[in-house]
Amino acid sequence: MKHPPSIPGLEASSWTRRAFLQRGAFGFGALGFLQAAEALAGAASIGPLGVMKEFHVPPRAKRVIFLFMGGGPSQFETFDPKPKLNKLWGKPMPSSLTKGERVAQLQGSPLVILGTHRKFAKCGKAGVEVSDLLPHMRKVMDEVTVIRSMQTDAINHDPGVTFMQTGHQLPGRPAMGAWLSYGLGSENKNLPAYMALLSGQGQDQNVKARYWTSGFLPTIHQGVQLRSPGEPVFYLDNPAGMDSATRRRILDSVRELNQSRLETVGDPEIATRIAQYEMAYRMQTSVPELTDLSREPKSVFELYGDEARKPGTFAANCLLARRLAERGVRFIQLYHRGWDHHDGIQGRMIQECKKVDQPCAGLLRDLKQRGLLKDTLVVWTGEFGRTPMAQGDAKSENYGRDHQMRAFT
Repeated sequence: MKHPPSIPGLEASSWTRRAFLQRGAFGFGALGFLQAAEALAGAASIGPLGVMKEFHVPPRAKRVIFLFMGGGPSQFETFDPKPKLNKLWGKPMPSSLTKGERVAQLQGSPLVILGTHRKFAKCGKAGVEVSDLLPHMRKVMDEVTVIRSMQTDAINHDPGVTFMQTGHQLPGRPAMGAWLSYGLGSENKNLPAYMALLSGQGQDQNVKARYWTSGFLPTIHQGVQLRSPGEPVFYLDNPAGMDSATRRRILDSVRELNQSRLETVGDPEIATRIAQYEMAYRMQTSVPELTDLSREPKSVFELYGDEARKPGTFAANCLLARRLAERGVRFIQLYHRGWDHHDGIQGRMIQECKKVDQPCAGLLRDLKQRGLLKDTLVVWTGEFGRTPMAQGDAKSENYGRDHQMRAFT
């Protein structure tokens, strides 16, 4: 007997409406998925793998490009000017503002107000203030909405990233991209609906494959990492001595065995295995074409910057994100590490902003000129922000900022 796909734990749930809303109201969890699904693309039919067939309102977006800044970038050096901090620089932070608030590495230390050397200017028609570290982003702010009231329940990196990706601090839940793949399906049968790309230095906060997990959903919805440099996807190429025709015959034989087993036991993971084998075979052609940037004109590299010519950089990944968006990939996840600035924040912010400023602005421009920005949601964030208090001597040149759960950008 064949069994329809199910989500364990939901069928026999005894949650009240209030309990459900409390569990799903924060992060990218259950309720977040329903809200995102209404905003994301599709028509009456959204493909063979998606479970959602109709929408209550006409959808506006078809895909998400999630630019995740791992480590927690400082809002005070990027998008959130606080001129009063400069006036009070070096003075004690009033206890009325910090009482009961959690800090990571500042526990037991004097809490001293920290300003910034950055200069902010009003940009675009809305006059959004942006730091001088982001000169390229300043020119595209009419395409950007800045949310300065972000909050999280996590004070440390791994639970913070997990919470931002899944809506829960503990591992095991589906990531946002997996939910969208499950709900909306794929627009391209030759590429996964959910793909992840990495760049930057880890600073001991490793990016884990479970950040793009499918959790309890069928594993067909799990994200696939596109590696660079090197082999883009492990084990995609034919082994030595095997041609495509031979591999096709082997795949057909394995498919018959899996299909027979599926008809016997009805395990949906067997159907997933069949689909993944077929996807891997088609990706032998689609992935090399996707990652070949040699046909991109000079004007495109001028948009993203010279680093876009170097595989594995954030700029190159932004260009690949546009190519993935063109090819119908539903959720494109970019992780850029290097933002955990507990010390040396002034110099290190200059370094990291230089790596991401032009590629982010170039991505927005490129999507817009190709007509893709109107139905693509581009998100830029980290797992949390940084404190308005100094970590280290606020009067030295080597100070930093600790983790901040409240009111980041």
